[in-house]
Amino acid sequence: MAKRIITPEFTGSFVNILQPAKPMQGQPAGDPKYTITMLFDKDTDLSALKADAARAATEKWGADQSKWPKNMRSPFRDQGEKEYEGYVAGNICVTASTKDKPETVDENNNPIVESREIYSGARYVASVSAFAYDVNGNKGVSFGLGNVKKVKDGKPLGGKTRASDDFGPAKTPSAGTAADVFG
Repeated sequence: MAKRIITPEFTGSFVNILQPAKPMQGQPAGDPKYTITMLFDKDTDLSALKADAARAATEKWGADQSKWPKNMRSPFRDQGEKEYEGYVAGNICVTASTKDKPETVDENNNPIVESREIYSGARYVASVSAFAYDVNGNKGVSFGLGNVKKVKDGKPLGGKTRASDDFGPAKTPSAGTAADVFG
């Protein structure tokens, strides 16, 4: 098994790590998978991820890159290819997936089980491992998802808002008498 790489911090998009997602429309039918799309700023050092992707391609197709598939799909995509909230042209996105449920933890490595804690727009790191594929004429490199750590909250993507943003900060109830409450 390939060594797991710990990603740099990223903004999560299409975060399906507590429940598996069915394949998106237009994708080949298959088993539901746990997925996360990692949005990296353009100045993020992705050298470890790129080296792992090159390792996977070399293991599959050999060291001579001229013999690699001509239309091989790269896991590193320009966010500008999509018109989703939070995607910025020139920045990189990478999707990782797995059929097995990843462990999902908070910044203190405590398990996260509440779905409201996991959302697109929060900041994460993940353990991933590159693999090369040749399936039904599609050839390329992708990343398998290991585990995910939420490192901090962020601005939710996709129109979702937080209750505190909608309603403002919680109000402290004023101390009163029973007559104030019951009349």
